[in-house]
Amino acid sequence: MIGIATSIAFVYITQYYTEYRYRPVKTIAAASVTGPATNIIAGFAVALECTALPTFAISAAIIASYKLGASSGLAHAGLFGTAVATMGMLGTAAYILAMDTFGPITDNAGGIIEMSHQPEDIRRRTDRLDAVGNTTKALTKGYAIGSAALAAFLLFSAYLDEVAALGSPLAAVDISKPEVFVGGLFGAMLVFWFSALAISAVTKAAVSVIQEVRRQFQADPGILKGTSRPDYGRAVDIVTVGALKAMVAPGLLAVGMPIAVGLIFKVLFHVGAETVASFLMVGTIAGILMATLLNNGGGAWDNAKKFIETGEYGGKGSPTHKAAVVGDTVGDPFKDTAGPSLHVLIKLLSTVTLVLAPLFV
Repeated sequence: MIGIATSIAFVYITQYYTEYRYRPVKTIAAASVTGPATNIIAGFAVALECTALPTFAISAAIIASYKLGASSGLAHAGLFGTAVATMGMLGTAAYILAMDTFGPITDNAGGIIEMSHQPEDIRRRTDRLDAVGNTTKALTKGYAIGSAALAAFLLFSAYLDEVAALGSPLAAVDISKPEVFVGGLFGAMLVFWFSALAISAVTKAAVSVIQEVRRQFQADPGILKGTSRPDYGRAVDIVTVGALKAMVAPGLLAVGMPIAVGLIFKVLFHVGAETVASFLMVGTIAGILMATLLNNGGGAWDNAKKFIETGEYGGKGSPTHKAAVVGDTVGDPFKDTAGPSLHVLIKLLSTVTLVLAPLFV
């Protein structure tokens, strides 16, 4: 029941921060009246704010499920209680998957309507559906963060058990030790570095596509006149190849960083296992908060633009709308690239450290 309640809580919290019926998105839309800069400032403020309520929900779920399990009096039943809550949260996966699929369907339907030059009233309907789809996509990402947080707590406990089984039991992770504190600092830094690589990959791909589009416009003026077709395949190739290349550095960083930290601190200071535990613990916490910021912030920016397109503050094509488009462009790599990637990073850190624990002892 705690797991199911946590899922429901994440749905309502994420909906509040990303649906344009509520204050946060309306605040961003209102800030767009005075230009792109105030749109970005308001959107980033909402992104920072939206980390609070999910943190309260995750904290309550972990403590309540642990205490409920421990109240049975059985050994290690607290962790079992947390595991049951995690499974309860994952029990809603089919519903979450349906919401996640709805978003891209409505988004692409709107694109088809626009490209086929359908009447404006049909486009308004698909715009509303697209706005709903943006919210449902954000809801599923919030759910992924919550489930990752519960699972990461269990995997962290599993890491401590594994280290104890290898002959180096850790009753606690003592961050008053400078080496252990630095390990935690590296874990938090990894989240920011990983996010930077993901976002910069979008920038590089976008610049390459823009340069290719401009080249085609100059080489064939008939494209703008509608008398000849662009080379769409070339643009698609640029994006595809760029995506494959861009995944190499973040992947190596996510796998290599915990290994490097564990081995270096083991050789130099003989506290490899405890340092990796601190690295994992702080990195997971930072990853949860950063993923929440990126996912909900990007969704709020997107729906602020959709809200203006309904006719508010001058509607589509107005200076306010142009400012909101800038914010939406900033939010896209937040919610579609870096945010979802952090879910993988959180789980990957736990898995890598657990599997490679013998190297750090």
